[in-house]
Amino acid sequence: MTEDRATAGGGGGKTRGHKPVRVLLRDAVGSLFGRRRVVEGTRTATEELFFDLVFVFAFVQLGTLILSDYTPQGVLRGALVLALLWSAWSSFAWLSNNLQASFGVMRFGLFLVTAITFVMAMSTLVAFVDRPGGLYGPLVFPVCYFLVRALHLALYAYAVSAHDLARHILVPAVPMLGTTALLVFAALVPHRILADQRQVAITVTLLWLLAVLVDYATSFTLPVWEIGIFSARHWCERHGLILIVAVGESIISIGTASSDVSISWPLLLAVMLAMTVTGALLWTYFDVVALVGEQVLERADPRTRFALARDAYSYLHLPMVAGILLPALGIRELVKSVGHVEDRHPDEPLSAIGIFGLYGGIVLFLLANVAYQLRTARALRTIIWTRVIAVLVLVALVPVARQMPAIGALGVLAAVSFVLIVVEVVVADGQRTHLRESGLATRVRT
Repeated sequence: MTEDRATAGGGGGKTRGHKPVRVLLRDAVGSLFGRRRVVEGTRTATEELFFDLVFVFAFVQLGTLILSDYTPQGVLRGALVLALLWSAWSSFAWLSNNLQASFGVMRFGLFLVTAITFVMAMSTLVAFVDRPGGLYGPLVFPVCYFLVRALHLALYAYAVSAHDLARHILVPAVPMLGTTALLVFAALVPHRILADQRQVAITVTLLWLLAVLVDYATSFTLPVWEIGIFSARHWCERHGLILIVAVGESIISIGTASSDVSISWPLLLAVMLAMTVTGALLWTYFDVVALVGEQVLERADPRTRFALARDAYSYLHLPMVAGILLPALGIRELVKSVGHVEDRHPDEPLSAIGIFGLYGGIVLFLLANVAYQLRTARALRTIIWTRVIAVLVLVALVPVARQMPAIGALGVLAAVSFVLIVVEVVVADGQRTHLRESGLATRVRT
């Protein structure tokens, strides 16, 4: 073993086992300002989980936003806010698959972004209509959105080499500024030039819709495939975790909706049925589909990896998240009827929005799940067809559910979800077992 030797002159030597001050300073600077690349097999960092926790709160806020305007316009506004929140989350999923989030500048940057994102989530309730007192609510969300995306680009500038700055930083900055400008315009202008409040509401919603289209459409055309996915496992794990976060919000919604209701047999039945539907969603994604997607991504060449990550994850996971969140609308209505809240009776059917949330959310999730499978691999053709059939059955049952008591509509949905899982296990058992074993074996090796 090499031992440190005393340096000559002046008694300024090093004792055995101690590093010189300049080495300690260099290591400290490297720890604070260094960067560590993601490699295949890198796992999700604690800092990323901390960032994801903000989205539990953000998703709860979305439900509250929609309930405050329980109309088709309110649902659309909630979807637009979700799209921009997802854009912010997804941009950092790409970044943290390039640089490790637990090291150097990335660590400090992600903590700062987490705080700003929390403020952005707080502002969702006043993103369209201001409340008296305090800051002007509709302007807080676009300012936070701009800061989050600007920090993302700044950290990407830190991650990429100097000759790539124009392609990776300046080009994406243009649509980001365009989206921000539209959101700021929506916050400041319509209510000043339009007298009719209905026209103001429609104009603001359309400007938000245009902002989301600018944000998302440009990502298909930007020449940034070289950014790449450096760890398929990390990438798939991040998206699986955000789906679990969405499921967590659904469970919270079930609990909070029943907090002011006396525990009764109808309430317990409603909770069990809602948990059955939620568990079925998790099963359909994590049983084999997520494992197959990870294997396909791991074996793909860099250019194909980028395209798969963009289409199957950054885009198709958004409707899956929305499909998990939407059923909470119908469940909240159901709990109110069970507890006779707001003069609702247990035998009342769900409203059109409640049915849309319950059945439309599950249909949206299953369709996005099928599209995800078709985009990544067709290895589970049997399961693809069972899910398509389940979608057709649910659509056909909507008129029937619309006439049933709320708890009956949820019971039918839970029954279809349960039968879907049972059928998939029976008709594709051998294929499922093979894919699960090969997928789990791959994870053990990495």
